[in-house]
Amino acid sequence: MTRQITQAGIAVFILVMALYTSTASAHGKVAMEDDSCMRRIGENMIHLSTYQPQVNESGHYCTDIPKAGSTVLVIDLVDPALRDMPIGVKVIKGSNASEGETITNTRPALYQDGVISMSSALDQGKYLVQVTAEGVPPLHYEYHMRVEMINYADVFRASIGPVVGLLLTTILGYKLIRSRRFRDWLASRRAQKD
Repeated sequence: MTRQITQAGIAVFILVMALYTSTASAHGKVAMEDDSCMRRIGENMIHLSTYQPQVNESGHYCTDIPKAGSTVLVIDLVDPALRDMPIGVKVIKGSNASEGETITNTRPALYQDGVISMSSALDQGKYLVQVTAEGVPPLHYEYHMRVEMINYADVFRASIGPVVGLLLTTILGYKLIRSRRFRDWLASRRAQKD
């Protein structure tokens, strides 16, 4: 009886851990091709990282920024060919370039070291980051950022594993309590105490 309970408990634990770890993924632990902060047009790739040293000195983010305030945007020109093209960056408050307010607009320039770094004060809300490489043909990359906003899809993905685990544990506990063997075992324990 105890062996069956232990086996069932281990099975539930393994299932919960498998579900939980499959839904949890961090920004820095994925392959370059699967990174949501990477943008590719043909062979040309760029990568966006955002930092908020006043919130977390070692933390870096992509498009979900935890707090409003001073934010450092770093764009890595992964493809060396982009380092020979003039690149301009525009940060727009809102989700649409034609309707939003331009917060930062850098003139196109060459970045031989492959890194574009800028700082902007971002309020709560949605932002659009446009990176334009003036090549032939011109390359246009976009990032949609969310500042100090709850991403309900991430909350749902993070909570589904524990919820399923709790549900399975509840079902297992109910089946155990309703089983004849458990009731007989409980009755024998009570008889031993008397």
